[in-house]
Amino acid sequence: MRYLTEEERHIASRFLFLSMAIVVIEQDIQHIEKGAFKIKEPYMHLLENMATVAGEERRELRMQMNRGRIKVVTLEKNDSFSSFLFLCQGREEKRNYYNPAIRKKVHAIIQELMQKSLLPSPKSASAKI
Repeated sequence: MRYLTEEERHIASRFLFLSMAIVVIEQDIQHIEKGAFKIKEPYMHLLENMATVAGEERRELRMQMNRGRIKVVTLEKNDSFSSFLFLCQGREEKRNYYNPAIRKKVHAIIQELMQKSLLPSPKSASAKI
């Protein structure tokens, strides 16, 4: 049964999957640092930019969650599914996600962050003129 509004659910799920994407990015940074890359800097720069963009978005989501009194709690995980509890102003909603679907959502967020990180920012574009 659904007890949260669409907006509350969107904020909570975006926060959840963005947090997972940040963990993946941090792990990738560690792998590159320890890896046998000949030239690490471009990859590190991209991943660090992605982590910065993701961190800023997660900070904004956390503020929205605090204002709306929204929380996300991990309930259980197994090989196939992960369960989370979304809490909002005394209402709660249990959400079960198929782990490959989680992976797909995190993948999409990482691609989105990569695109945002590769696009020239308005500040750097105006500096070139």
